[in-house]
Amino acid sequence: MAELSREPLPGVIVHINGTKVGTTTDTAGRFELQTTQPIPFTLFIDFIGFQTKEIDVYEASEPLEIMLQTTNSLKQVVVVGYGEQSRKDITGSISSVPAELKSQPVSSVERLLEGSTAGVAVTQTSGQPGAGVSVQIRGNNSITAGSDPLYVIDGFPINNDYGVNDAGVIGGPKIDPLSTIPTSDIESIDVLKDASATAIYGSRGANGVVIITTKKGSRDQSLVTYDEYTGVSEVTKEIPLLNAGEWWQLRKDAAINSGTSGALEGKNASILATAKNQGYAIDTSGQGTDWQKAAFRSAITQNHNLSILSGTDKTRLAIAFNYLNQDGVLINTGFVRYAGRVNVEHKYSRKFKVSANINGSISSANVAPANVVSNLLLTPPGLPIYKSDGTFVLQSPFESANPAVVNPINTLTNEINQSKTNRLLGNTALEYAILDHLTAKVLFGADILDNKQNQYLPLTTAEGLALGGYGAVGSQFTINWLNENTLSYSRILNGVHSLNVLAGFSAQHSATEGEITSAAGFPNDLLTYNNLGVGVTPRPVTTSSDEWALASWLGRINYGFKEKYLVTLTLRADGSSKFGPDNKWGYFPSTGLAWNANQEHFLRDVKWLSNLKVRASVGNTGNQSIPSYSSLAQLASYRYNFSNTTVSGYAPLTVSNPNLGWEKTTQTDFGTDLGLFKNRINLTADLYYKLTTNLLLSEPVSGTSGLSYYDPNANPGQLSTVYQNIGAVENKGYEAGVVSQNLIGRLKWNTIFILSQNFSKILSLGNGINQTVPDANEPSVLQVGAPLGSFLVYETNGLIKAGGPALTPQQDKNPGGQNYVDVDGDGKITSNDRVLIKNNPPVVLGLTNTVQFGGFDLTIFFQASIGGKLYNANRAALELGTGYTNASADFLKAWTGTNADVKAPYQDPAIVVSDRFIEDASYLRLKNITIGYTLPSRLTEKVKIKKLRLYVSAQNAFTWTRYTGYDPEVSLNGQSLIEKGYDQGVYPNSRTILGGITVTF
Repeated sequence: MAELSREPLPGVIVHINGTKVGTTTDTAGRFELQTTQPIPFTLFIDFIGFQTKEIDVYEASEPLEIMLQTTNSLKQVVVVGYGEQSRKDITGSISSVPAELKSQPVSSVERLLEGSTAGVAVTQTSGQPGAGVSVQIRGNNSITAGSDPLYVIDGFPINNDYGVNDAGVIGGPKIDPLSTIPTSDIESIDVLKDASATAIYGSRGANGVVIITTKKGSRDQSLVTYDEYTGVSEVTKEIPLLNAGEWWQLRKDAAINSGTSGALEGKNASILATAKNQGYAIDTSGQGTDWQKAAFRSAITQNHNLSILSGTDKTRLAIAFNYLNQDGVLINTGFVRYAGRVNVEHKYSRKFKVSANINGSISSANVAPANVVSNLLLTPPGLPIYKSDGTFVLQSPFESANPAVVNPINTLTNEINQSKTNRLLGNTALEYAILDHLTAKVLFGADILDNKQNQYLPLTTAEGLALGGYGAVGSQFTINWLNENTLSYSRILNGVHSLNVLAGFSAQHSATEGEITSAAGFPNDLLTYNNLGVGVTPRPVTTSSDEWALASWLGRINYGFKEKYLVTLTLRADGSSKFGPDNKWGYFPSTGLAWNANQEHFLRDVKWLSNLKVRASVGNTGNQSIPSYSSLAQLASYRYNFSNTTVSGYAPLTVSNPNLGWEKTTQTDFGTDLGLFKNRINLTADLYYKLTTNLLLSEPVSGTSGLSYYDPNANPGQLSTVYQNIGAVENKGYEAGVVSQNLIGRLKWNTIFILSQNFSKILSLGNGINQTVPDANEPSVLQVGAPLGSFLVYETNGLIKAGGPALTPQQDKNPGGQNYVDVDGDGKITSNDRVLIKNNPPVVLGLTNTVQFGGFDLTIFFQASIGGKLYNANRAALELGTGYTNASADFLKAWTGTNADVKAPYQDPAIVVSDRFIEDASYLRLKNITIGYTLPSRLTEKVKIKKLRLYVSAQNAFTWTRYTGYDPEVSLNGQSLIEKGYDQGVYPNSRTILGGITVTF
């Protein structure tokens, strides 16, 4: 029975330790065991949501009445750096992903953090299956160095840089390296947020640490679990566009407004005639082609997971296999993963233990090519998909910018854009108890990742035809090994002093090799990328090699007095090969204090107060996430033509910076943990301040330095960049969480609520620089005093009126055009009239309710983001109104001589980066709703099944937002912090409805 409610508990596992004799309780909580095991023996009782219990049985003739206590937050064991701690003994800020949310059907572990953990901001950078997400813990500490947290998987630290999973061949969304790990294998996810918790990871702890522990075997019993779900995904919305007749009228209106209608008539006649000669007709009056409808599909997802958990009193074994096949909502895109895992732990003796964790996976992604979503929106609806002979129309014959608008259905159907990854992640640990309280541990681990990418642009596509067919193959192979050696001492002295001391040395080394080869000019498409030697135009072969190493000393002391006063002291020293000889070593100390006030005598009689802890911490952490060799002078190879002979040579690319060193973050945190009414209500709240100095900033260097190179497209300003320790960023914010057991009887109802907000500000960009614009064609800006992700844009001021001022940088200044604010008052619109629009990080909320009654369970998970902004570049292109490409349906209510919000169409192809396209990206999303039913054990046991659960679930079921794009949770530039908040041609998000079954034998 449940101790608090005295309600019977069905489905509790009861077995005799050291044997295979066991059973489960019936609906009345009763059980019966028959055994020849001699008395005395020990019963092991296990039930989800309750503490496990062992009972020694000395007399079998009398019935047993067993009370189980619910698992509460104080008695949870939390995984911290290099060990575990009871939550009541923690001095730092650590959050755990609730069990209710770990079972969500997602392809990568980061997506489980979204809306489930206070202080963690998760942005889905693409809806491409297997694609990455951007994760920030308590804001963005850096600008050009890495900003994602450190992930520690079964003790192995990993920087989740997309680059390790990208050979550099294909375009489109990047595939997430963590998508190689099935979420069904995960036992727990703990997030370390403040300096007291993260400083043990020193140089890599500034962005927070996510510790992932996979499932281990169970003692004295064997469980086989099969879980399967199948679902259907559809795009959450489509962008309203013009049909063929409306677009043709817009094309004529734009020419009339621009005074070129006569020229347009002749051009249109020529285009229509050319199309007819090529075997297709252009629709100028009907519905035409709905390119979005043609590209999007109902996509099937299948997931199968088989796990075997077994063990004895000395050995624990876990084996798991996973298969995931996720089709994308865009045709011919998807992600397939095969994964296997073996975790084993064996106690050879009372003193010696060995363990091993091995995860292997093979994954393959068909990636949506770059610009394909943009082409879906911009391709004229009058253009058909196919010619009359069944072949594809190649591209739009109408005027368009560079690159040309090509047939997106042809691109998706025939181009090969493939990324394949093989990954083996594993470690082995040996533990030996030298003395009763002193344990030594040695860990060896390796992360081996092999990525191969294939691309082929066939002659049947516009992109391939321009090159005579184009093929490329690239591979990248990385070996990352780790050795950790630690000593831990743990003891309770005189019953009042608890002491835990950790000391150790760690070494990690990573080596990467890559190759890319390509060719063009193929006679046909039969062999695609499989025989590049057939191409008559070979391209230069490129190879690369990269290495880095990290050596570390670490130490931590945890001290507690009477479980009331707690102190944590941490120090780590890291030496990195990435920095200059004068600054290779960095030192990262931290201090954490906590007071369990409810243990004081003056609060012990307060019946409703179960727990009251006050926490404070301060410390330093660091960041080394920059390219290798950044402190060294580098040469770059160039080609030049001498007397009609091409020769290769080298020129300086960067200068050495022997003083390049650690980016350091100092963080202060004040928090409290409160438990009420026998811990049926638990509240956690934190305030923090983070100051990051000596930023690892990639700063432009003038062309007069001699380091410049000129490229009219990529580098028209002839600039080079050099990493320097300059600049500063601050982050401050608050976060809170509430976990409550609202009902605890036969009807159970639990609620989890989180709330957090971060305030970010750039304090300095170094060398007297106040503002940096990374790309003049985009709105992103780095501005002292503003948060990262802010915008620099022109401010709109209604439409140009007849006889009124025409303040616009565009060529057409006729009535109906867009007017802008002349900020500097010089009577014209120039770059000096751009204004700063700050983009503060949003308020992030999550609300989860779980209800159980009988065999039924219901989980409802809402997630919200309030206050963020996005620059909708798709809308900017669709509101040009030139008639060269398709346009927004808003042009149906465009200016026609009377006042309106939408400008009149003109043949002016220049996009003005303005505040009109900066939109509120706030949203409320029903992230997940799951309904399940577990069959009564009295029925399932008849067929030797311990548990059988059926469920249906909806992911991204509903979204409420004013954002006009596909989805408000988006960022084109992935992990980049400089140009975040930018939506252009991003693979859309999807809604998934699925059904599944879980069977345990």
